[in-house]
Amino acid sequence: MTNCVIALAIVWWPGYVRLVEAKTLSVKEELFVESARSLGARTPWILWHHILPNCWSPIIVKMSMDMGMAILSAASLGFIGLGARPPAPEWGAMISVARSYMPDWWWYSFFPGAAIFLTVLGFNLLGDGLRDILDPRSRER
Repeated sequence: MTNCVIALAIVWWPGYVRLVEAKTLSVKEELFVESARSLGARTPWILWHHILPNCWSPIIVKMSMDMGMAILSAASLGFIGLGARPPAPEWGAMISVARSYMPDWWWYSFFPGAAIFLTVLGFNLLGDGLRDILDPRSRER
């Protein structure tokens, strides 16, 4: 399972780098950053007090949305036999084993699949709600 986590982290970190870079490039042109710079604030202070707080909300939303994709990816790796080893309970491996029992005992694969579905749906709804809460443009003034 550790190898699966490392593999998914290696694959997904560039998305976070691009997100932070794009957000930083857009925030550094805002008036409040230029105002702080004109008042004599140094770059580390501007980064810590102005740019970093504006980068947190997209990162949190992306993390909650990516959690569902990570669960699907881990389940897919488990389904093809590259995930957690058999004594460990893993939803993809459970569905893979349940394929041979499918015609008679359908619930062997239904309940792990339903657990994957509900967990991924929950994380996606959480990400959508966080995006609505943390988006400064959607707040009422």
